[in-house]
Amino acid sequence: MRRTIAATDWLRVLRADAPARHQLVCMPPGGGSATAYRALATKLGAGIGVAAVQYPGRQDRLGEPAISDMDTLTGRIAEEILRQGPIERLALFGHSMGATVAFETACKLERAGQSVTTLFVSGRPAPTFVEPGRLHLASDDELIGDLERLATDPASVRILRDEPSLAELVLPAVRSDYQAVETYHYCQGDPLAGDIAALVSTEDPTMVPEQADQWRDHTMGSFERALFPGGHFYLDEKVSEVADFITRSLARHHSVA
Repeated sequence: MRRTIAATDWLRVLRADAPARHQLVCMPPGGGSATAYRALATKLGAGIGVAAVQYPGRQDRLGEPAISDMDTLTGRIAEEILRQGPIERLALFGHSMGATVAFETACKLERAGQSVTTLFVSGRPAPTFVEPGRLHLASDDELIGDLERLATDPASVRILRDEPSLAELVLPAVRSDYQAVETYHYCQGDPLAGDIAALVSTEDPTMVPEQADQWRDHTMGSFERALFPGGHFYLDEKVSEVADFITRSLARHHSVA
């Protein structure tokens, strides 16, 4: 019997297909939470169980300190997944900061003996990219400004300027996530054994589509790049198309015998 992922403080089950041929664990973008992948979970094809990581310091984990170090964060996530026992046909998905989180988690899982069939990385350059900014040290106003720059609808972020009490709740986790990304340094290691699929959008202000090709250097398996129209958070508007891509990719490379 194939093992399905059980819900924990760190792992939130968004879809529990039974029997599931694949288990997909999603890593939220900076400032995000597990609920960011609720819509994606509903659009994926049959036989794909979906869980999402809930980082500390937000939503129902608001009382816990956020983790601002990438190695510490991904170590905790890998430990939580490994506690589930061997998972057959495990895949990871991450968008923006979540792509780096997913990659480092995949590296730790493979070293521990848990295979990752496919790593889906979205809206993020390859690990060798060095983030030039230091917005985690900037003012709240500058931090909100960058969130507005990346948002599909900047008005949805502007509420943080108008509601200081809300900003006090939200910005500490955002700042911690920015610190994790901006202080991350890739340590050279063996390429992943599993496949990598890099998803990128046409108008992303954080990268150009060609940068996604550099993810090819981090796998001994197959590599594929997929291009979608839109800005940094294209996934919000192209969720069906992304779900179709993930479903096809898993079915094509890891069909059930």
